[in-house]
Amino acid sequence: MLSVEPTAIPEVKIVTPKRFGDHRGFFSETYHRQRFAEAGIDTDFVQDNQSLSAAVGTVRGLHFQSEPFAQDKLIRVVRGSILDVAVDIRRSSPTYGRHVAVELSAENGRQLLVPVGFAHGFCTLEPDTEIQYKVSAYYSAAHDHGLAWDDPTVGIAWPVDPARAVLSDKDRRQPTLAELPVYFP
Repeated sequence: MLSVEPTAIPEVKIVTPKRFGDHRGFFSETYHRQRFAEAGIDTDFVQDNQSLSAAVGTVRGLHFQSEPFAQDKLIRVVRGSILDVAVDIRRSSPTYGRHVAVELSAENGRQLLVPVGFAHGFCTLEPDTEIQYKVSAYYSAAHDHGLAWDDPTVGIAWPVDPARAVLSDKDRRQPTLAELPVYFP
């Protein structure tokens, strides 16, 4: 009923719930606490979020929250598609500064589990893309931080020309990995 695949950074996982299809379309349990726990994902999600990005090439991120409001995230696309990215910002991790990039779409039904200690962001691949995601801690403006989406040392191959990327002012001003304080030792 649930497929869980490790990525190049094992803590980041691709989760694909089974779809049951017929002539009407499909049905899928996108989250089932017991089945997730049986698959090794025993996270207490406390808040659901949804975003709509109108333009192709919209980049949101790279975002994270620091302790005590650090968040695990479970991201899925309900319309359109994205390149979803998680960057390891745990300073003592052997994969510090490395990232995972996975295409998520309404069509493929894949979800990405991004654990605490990772900066998360995405770029839309289709117009009017909507994502929904669960988080394990409530939003806290005082603990909300970011990492530069285009930091060359991280080397994310975003599917958009940097000059054409649609970004918030906040995301244009985020620090590079070298400038980032240690939030996760």
